[in-house]
This record gives sequence, structure tokens and C-alpha cells, in this order.
Amino acid sequence: MRRSLARALVRPLALAAAMAVIPLVGAAPAAAGGVVVGGFPIDVSRAPWTVALASRDLFGGARAGQFCGAVAIGPTTVLTAAHCLSEEALGMPPDRVRDLKVITGRTDLLSAEGEEIDVRQIRRNPRFDLTTNSGDFALLALARPLPRSAVITMARAGDPAYRPGTEALVSGWGDTTGEGAYARRLRAARVRVLSDDLCAKAYPGGPEGTYQAATMLCAGEVAGGPDGCQGDSGGPLVAEGRLIGLVSWGSGCGRPEHPGVYTRVSEVVRALEPAQGPGNGPTAAPGA
Repeated sequence: MRRSLARALVRPLALAAAMAVIPLVGAAPAAAGGVVVGGFPIDVSRAPWTVALASRDLFGGARAGQFCGAVAIGPTTVLTAAHCLSEEALGMPPDRVRDLKVITGRTDLLSAEGEEIDVRQIRRNPRFDLTTNSGDFALLALARPLPRSAVITMARAGDPAYRPGTEALVSGWGDTTGEGAYARRLRAARVRVLSDDLCAKAYPGGPEGTYQAATMLCAGEVAGGPDGCQGDSGGPLVAEGRLIGLVSWGSGCGRPEHPGVYTRVSEVVRALEPAQGPGNGPTAAPGA
């Protein structure tokens, strides 16, 4: 059985050692109390687009096999982080994972609520760069449709939801401490969108990582605090009712001057538009 540390120190480290979660080397202790470090429990009905990516074959049944987050952007289309579906994360090519599922409509991973739906097709962004984390997204086509009420609209470029200072909500079932204490129940945290200049200063290059404004945004607090963490990768960052980011990477979790870095969803919209038919909005991704 493998365990995942998806959303990791400096670069996504989705594959840890077999049989155990290994704490991040060099990660500062995260603020206690949340998954999404510094967060609070929520019912999935408050963020119905939040789904779990799971494989019991690879990650065991203790948390229903959950190893990453994801977000519903169409009735049969889910968006997640590309690094969650890398061979480094899974220990094998993703098309060889026999029981890859999304769990939808479930607050407690071990409850019977909601549904577990098979993943029919995986389409990783061909421009994803595992070294820089640029373009960190993948599309999953589902075997059965989700309710329309579970689908969220993606924010296009220029949407005011991307403005610095905008309050956003990140949700997931990831690590609550930065040391491998994973949540069973869905949690969320309020963060603020930060300016590209501030994000570039936080991650100017080198071992701390490099921020690229064209494909990334960052959110949190300069002083540290609420943040996504391992196991939240691919999960949603939502502002003003629209999806603006996917949990991607960062230096530790909740550290001062090291905010969480997210895939910029406007770049996902731009990448999908050539493949969409006339009249389809950004929620009508390929495979929807």
C-alpha cells in the first residue's frame, strides 16, 4: 500500500514511502486546527463541487483510498492536479490503476453518503512541467454524470475574483498539521488572493520554487496561517462563486512568507477553449 503526500514542500511529492506517511523534511510546523491548515469543518453541501480522488488498491481503505482532491466542472468532467496522476505519485502509469474513482457528495470519507464513480478517461495537460509545476491540471471523464448542482463555473482571465485581496475558500481532506495527520471529514479554510509581485518575492527561484504568474496564483496570509496541505492537491480554490485555482504546491504548509501556490484556472479555460464546440461555456470541458 502506498501513501500520498500530494502538495508538498517546494514541488508536489505525491509519492512517499510504502506503508507510511513520511513527514516533510524541513517543513515548519503548521498551525493546528485544520486541513487546510487553520481551517474548519464544513458539510459537503456547502461546497458540493469538491470531490475526492481515490484508489483503495493503492492507498488502502482507512480513508476510502483518498489521495488527492478534485473539482467538478461539468456533469461528467472533473478537474484535478496533473501531479496527482503522475507515475511518481501513483507508482505506475495512471491508466493501469484499476479502481480509480471520484467520491462525490460525501463529507465523511468513511460514510455511505454520496457516490463513488469510476473514472473512464484521464487527460493530463501535455504541457505540465513536473520540475516547475507549471500547467498543473488534468481532466477526468466520469462513467456516470454528477448532478448539475455539483458543478462550478471556472473563472476566465480578467474575472474580478482574481483580484488581490479577494477572499477565497479552499477545501479538502488533506493533512491537518503538515506532519501526516490526514482528515476523514471535509474541511475548508478562508484565504486571500495575493498579488503576483508578492508571490514572486515568496518564490523567486531556487530551492523554494519559482512562481510563474501566467499559470499560477497564490493565496493565504503573509504572516502564515490558513493553507492547503498534503492530500489537498487538485482541490478547489473558490472566490465569488467561481473556481479560480487548484491546490498545487508550496514550501511547507501555513508558513510565514510562503503562501500556497495554485494552478491558475483561467489558464485551464484558455487551454480548453480550442477543443470546445460552439456555444459551450467553460464548464463544458471535453468529455462532459
